[in-house]
Amino acid sequence: MKKVRIGIIGVGNCASSLVQGIHYYTPQRRRQAIGLMHWDIGGYAPHDLQVVSAFDIDKRKVGKDVSEAIFARPNCTTVFCSDIPRMGVSVRMAPVLDGFSDHMKDYPESHTFVLADEKEPGMDEIVAQLRRAGAEILVNYLPVGSEEAVRFWAECALRAGAGFVNCMPVFIASDPAWAARFRQQGLPIVGDDIKAQLGATITHRTIADLFGKRGVKVDRTYQLNTGGNTDFLNMLNRTRLKSKKESKTEAVQAVLPERMDWEDIHIGPSDYVPWQKDNKIAFIRMEGRLFGDVPMNLELRLSVEDSPNSAGVAIDAIRCCKLAMDRGESGVIEGPSAFFMKHPPRQYPDDVAWRMTEDFLKEQVYGRETERENAKDAIAA
Repeated sequence: MKKVRIGIIGVGNCASSLVQGIHYYTPQRRRQAIGLMHWDIGGYAPHDLQVVSAFDIDKRKVGKDVSEAIFARPNCTTVFCSDIPRMGVSVRMAPVLDGFSDHMKDYPESHTFVLADEKEPGMDEIVAQLRRAGAEILVNYLPVGSEEAVRFWAECALRAGAGFVNCMPVFIASDPAWAARFRQQGLPIVGDDIKAQLGATITHRTIADLFGKRGVKVDRTYQLNTGGNTDFLNMLNRTRLKSKKESKTEAVQAVLPERMDWEDIHIGPSDYVPWQKDNKIAFIRMEGRLFGDVPMNLELRLSVEDSPNSAGVAIDAIRCCKLAMDRGESGVIEGPSAFFMKHPPRQYPDDVAWRMTEDFLKEQVYGRETERENAKDAIAA
């Protein structure tokens, strides 16, 4: 049977939901596969993903089998599939680099990372391990703000001959220099910064697009998010938020008829509420003017379990990356990056990105001119 051999960077809540999903969506569930966008991508079902390598920095995970590590503290996401067989894959120590923010030392161990007392491996050691394990795709789940660490792992992917799915807002796919390197190495990349299956950003984009298509002038908007997982705790350090805010803000700006001034649009994580655990609550407000210049506003509250919401997209992004690899395609995989990610190299309206992705899956790959004309037509409509 065909498998998609993946390496996971960061065995946190998102990795936990992804691994649970691999074992939840068994062949017996195919007829009632609730929560999936696609059962089959290029001949690969969800249960065809195989974790062959995993890395973390937390002493409660390093050295443990992945089947145990995904349920270790500080992970706090919903357990929807507890029957995970032992995988025979131990979590290895990762280099810390800038993946750990010092302020997290001030919180109880049950809520934060606890650094393992292990020797940090060098790039050569990691690349050798990835090659031995036969990792085909590396999935990046590092914390927001890990600029140095993400680039380290992107380099590891290039040297190990692995595709890269960048779920975090450090710009690799959307950096022309990095994108060119993956293309030159004959490796696919999907990125950057994963959209949730039905999260704050995709919902905000949909509403913003609706306002534009219905002729409503958008005057102001915000998106405020709170949560209680390590992602939100990490983001209390505002110096780590630059790329995250840029990614989320640009995702909404891209679908507005006119770009808004910086003071009229605010999008980003707002606070850490420990008892929320992996539940994220988003507050979205849109203020605008209707026919006759008459004002209106819309307020929305969205509550979602953050990590399964991410895994529902990652499980497709990984398989698209593998499908591209099977076809010999390299560099940024444009349709899936536009549809699955907040900060792709080129933004498209979501309905256009969805069509591009469906055509990619059917091997009807758009030429660049066709993509550009379709995007213009969609915006004009």
